Amino acid sequence: MLFWILVAILTAAVAAVLLLPLLRRPVAGAADASHDVEVYRDQLEELKRDEATGLIGPNEAELARAEVARRLIAASKAEAKDQASPARRLNRLAQLFVVVALPAIGLCLYLGTGRPDLPAQPLAERLANPGNDMNILIARAESHLTRNPEDGAGWDLLAPIYYRSGRMEDAARAFSHSIRILGPTTERLDGHAETLIALSNGIVTEEARKQLEQSLALKGDNPRAKFYLALALEQEGRKPEARAAFEALAKETPAGAPWLPLVNQHIAALGGTQGGDTAGSLGNPSTEDMAAAQDMSTGDRQQMIAGMVDSLAAKLQENPDNFEGWMRIIRSYVVLDQRPKAEAALQTALKTFPADSDNGKQLLALARDLSISAEGSGQ
Repeated sequence: MLFWILVAILTAAVAAVLLLPLLRRPVAGAADASHDVEVYRDQLEELKRDEATGLIGPNEAELARAEVARRLIAASKAEAKDQASPARRLNRLAQLFVVVALPAIGLCLYLGTGRPDLPAQPLAERLANPGNDMNILIARAESHLTRNPEDGAGWDLLAPIYYRSGRMEDAARAFSHSIRILGPTTERLDGHAETLIALSNGIVTEEARKQLEQSLALKGDNPRAKFYLALALEQEGRKPEARAAFEALAKETPAGAPWLPLVNQHIAALGGTQGGDTAGSLGNPSTEDMAAAQDMSTGDRQQMIAGMVDSLAAKLQENPDNFEGWMRIIRSYVVLDQRPKAEAALQTALKTFPADSDNGKQLLALARDLSISAEGSGQ
């Protein structure tokens, strides 16, 4: 009941705000005409008094009374015309819409799209029974950590959740707290380093390098730390050292490891010999490559896909008839959260495979599945 009372109060307040400008009378129209009518009526009364006291003769009074009456009739007609003007009628219709139609439309929309049947559930109750709602689970953990900021286990649990949710600054802060309170481990140091790299748009910063070196000191066969340290050498332009680091990592990596295609890609880009057969995946990522990428960390997977997509995009410029290539590159752009590029690739592909062809229909179906705009395709 309280909810509906609040809704009624808010509706009345909004209606009052909207009605105020409509209730103001026009400055020049009705106000002027009404004023003239009052003046002429006063003049008629004044003529009666002057005639009664003898200040004016009967003939002069009659002539003056006729002139004032003529003006009074004209002013009365102007006032009546203003009251019946289209602007005044529109004003009344607007008032009626605000008072009746607007609340009715709002109520119908709420009843159609809202959930008035749900019982009230305060925030405290939702936090106490979060169910599978990840946002409420995060809010509950944050509330706990606000009261217990030295709970290292809480920060340790929340840090990777922040990372997967894309809240990189919060993830970096959580990893930092968990390392400070619980001490460094390979997982915490690597996670913190990956977060810092994500915050710097893929650049291995000095702080991230220190975290990775500390992680490698704790676990000498840590391929995750070795990869990023090799990537740091490549980004600094130290290509021979970077190639040697990647080749060493490839040699000690077991066959079929999910990160091996990415390592081989960097080796090839640096002019070295790959540790595995990935020549086909560089130009046209296969289903196996994409499946393997799902087992990698977010940073590794994004870099792997980005490198493959760049290579595939170059090949599609040379050979736009590669239908499977267009399907893969559109999916990959969506994985990389580069929807404008995915839409541009779709439009380019539709130039080779028209929308009314079988391949074109498959492209449009893919666009619908991925929620990509097919505007300009004729659909």
